[in-house]
Amino acid sequence: MTDKPTYLTRDGRAKLEAELEELTTVERKHIAERIAAAKELGDISESGEYEDAKKSQSLLEGRIRDVKHILSRAELIDEVSVGNGEVRVGSSVTVRMEDDTEDETWTIVGSAEANPRQGRISNESPIGSALLGKRARHKVTVQTPSGVMKLTIVKVK
Repeated sequence: MTDKPTYLTRDGRAKLEAELEELTTVERKHIAERIAAAKELGDISESGEYEDAKKSQSLLEGRIRDVKHILSRAELIDEVSVGNGEVRVGSSVTVRMEDDTEDETWTIVGSAEANPRQGRISNESPIGSALLGKRARHKVTVQTPSGVMKLTIVKVK
């Protein structure tokens, strides 16, 4: 895991803290009960339920470790001070793609909160990093995995 900071909105931090609470209090208990029930059935060396529960436990503990790591190096995005007209983490950016008549609006967030389907793109993504530091009316060319994109920044807030 990397030690560079993870940018989070207040809402994103609250969601991760709630997820961590759910994982450590509810999910751990549920998986422990599954393991205990599988052990009661007898020979665990041939128990599919026991193996499944242990795999679930491993995945759960991995996610708990990841969320704790993210939270330990989280830097909150000051959403109030992002309005200087320059694209920064926390900014909402309206762009128009070349040869398109419709605008799209994206919010630049840290990688832990990125969800492109919800219009939240990572500051580390090709598009997010290309937009950082730019202002309205700037034209941006971005090399993405699916090819070159040409964008014009319409509005930053």
